Amino acid sequence: MQLANLDLNLLIPLDALLRERSVTRAAAAMGLSQPALSASLARLRRHFGDELLTRVGNSYELTPLAVALRRRVGVALAGAEQVFASEPVFDPAVSRRTFTLLGSDYPMAVLGRPLAAILVEQAPGVRLRFQHHTATVVESAGEALRDIDGILLPHGFLSELPYLDLFEDTWMCLVAADNPTVGEALTMADLAALPWVLTYNSPAAFTPADRQLKMLGIEPRVQVVVESFLALPFYIAGTDRIGLVQGHLARELVRSGDVRALPCPYDVVPLVEALWWHPVHEHDPEHVWFRDVLAQASARII
Repeated sequence: MQLANLDLNLLIPLDALLRERSVTRAAAAMGLSQPALSASLARLRRHFGDELLTRVGNSYELTPLAVALRRRVGVALAGAEQVFASEPVFDPAVSRRTFTLLGSDYPMAVLGRPLAAILVEQAPGVRLRFQHHTATVVESAGEALRDIDGILLPHGFLSELPYLDLFEDTWMCLVAADNPTVGEALTMADLAALPWVLTYNSPAAFTPADRQLKMLGIEPRVQVVVESFLALPFYIAGTDRIGLVQGHLARELVRSGDVRALPCPYDVVPLVEALWWHPVHEHDPEHVWFRDVLAQASARII
């Protein structure tokens, strides 16, 4: 297929249609008339040989091909935006570049305050987009990171990619402030007997401290799995459950008074949070600057 023979202007209406699942709503979002967008949809259907949107009752649903296209279109548009936002000499003070990072809500929260302050100081026009990573992205990071600026993950998940160590942290146990079973310190017997809230409980998504606990012979009695560290207090407060959370984040979560953080009763391996990126970004001046900004923000974490 020759790229020169394709109408790349169709990417924008395709993105709107896949997001809105409605010609009417997509047209409104783009500021176009419904007939104009219907014409674009007809051209897209001819190109793909697929309906893309099919009516089910009073609404539309995406076809399997459309579902597969949804992420690819987003990546393509982000790449195009990055191409046309490129500058001969990168000046962060006037740049309007958007940097996209993947990660859990842990680095998003911990880096948020210092990173926002540095961007205001050095690059007020730069935009930052944080998106949650998925197990699928982690498993295919070598390809997924080609069109994304990086992913924030501790060591132990990725290899053979460039990385920058940002900061170190440790793991703490989170329990309810009024948990009558737990005193001033937890014991290994407590960890074996009490119910747990785990984050990311799958072969490709897990917390290293939880994996280490299992290697010590303790299988947590899991009651809740939630893919968010910030949500942990809501599933622990007022219960006898235990959760694992990073030390930097624990200091923020205990401020409500509903939960308290205690040291793990085993020699937990510390984590090193790192930024990982695709080699294609290695010498990009904009990316080099952004890596330095993340390093600066990490140095400000208290």
